[in-house]
Amino acid sequence: MQASAIVFQSPRQLSVRSLNLRSMADGDVDVEVEYSGISTGTERMLWDGSMPPFPGMGYPLVPGYETVGRVVRTQGHCGKGTQELKAGDRVFVPGSYSFEGVHNLFGGAGSRLVVPHDRAVKLMDSHSADAVLLALAATAYHTVACGGTRSPATPPDLIIGHGVMGRLLARLTVAAGAPAPVVWETQTDRQGGAEGYTVIHPDSDERKDYRAIYDVSGDADILHRVIPRLAKGGEVVLAGFYKKDISFAYAPAFMREAQIRVAAEWKRADLLAVNQLMNEGRLNLDGLITHTDTPARASQAYAAAFDDPQCLKMVLDWRN
Repeated sequence: MQASAIVFQSPRQLSVRSLNLRSMADGDVDVEVEYSGISTGTERMLWDGSMPPFPGMGYPLVPGYETVGRVVRTQGHCGKGTQELKAGDRVFVPGSYSFEGVHNLFGGAGSRLVVPHDRAVKLMDSHSADAVLLALAATAYHTVACGGTRSPATPPDLIIGHGVMGRLLARLTVAAGAPAPVVWETQTDRQGGAEGYTVIHPDSDERKDYRAIYDVSGDADILHRVIPRLAKGGEVVLAGFYKKDISFAYAPAFMREAQIRVAAEWKRADLLAVNQLMNEGRLNLDGLITHTDTPARASQAYAAAFDDPQCLKMVLDWRN
């Protein structure tokens, strides 16, 4: 069986190719893809060749870890009870190893995927393109909860960056009932769209007693800017993906007894948690997908996703 997929042949070289899908095994589901998102973090680095050494790295590769589709068939045991997957179910797939002859990093940008049933997440039928944001929402959730391993968690009172990740983190903070965070954003075009929190330019902020500063900007120089804004014993959480080594001035960190934490990728517990929040209506994903295009126009879609400041989130529509 074959499927169409986005393939990065080499850095900055993209094509849409027909690839062989791996054979189904016991417990697998065959998913017909409806939508896939384009990541402006890790996927941008795969695109431009700046990704640091990463397991499975190599070209050609199929990118993508934000996929929504419908199960068209199953093989063997595919869950039980309310979590059993069957034909017709809508699911979220956070990447796959579906395609033969290429690197699957992260293997979700294709017209059809074959994945283990316990990798897919069952969605309410009312959720469609917006559900591609679940992986980013889980990443934001993990920065605070760490897959349920941190207790008590300290939610952000300052977030750096008002892209999709920053908005999701701010919305999750408000949804959890924590005090509304302040968000720093330098681009005027991205300062709107706040829901229950405040977005300001950092030059307009004189506060220097933040307890928890979460950076989702990916700016490798961020510690120099934010450590002086911490309260004593405060924490900076690095939740972006950084191309360069990160350093900081020791004296300001020493004076504040600063804590610096790196947030890694989400765990399944985070993904299930944000899916539940979405199902309950507590996590609002409206207004975050700003652009939609087709796989046939993949080159234009990726260019807009990475270079257009008006584009918060680009989604490819695979339904035709």
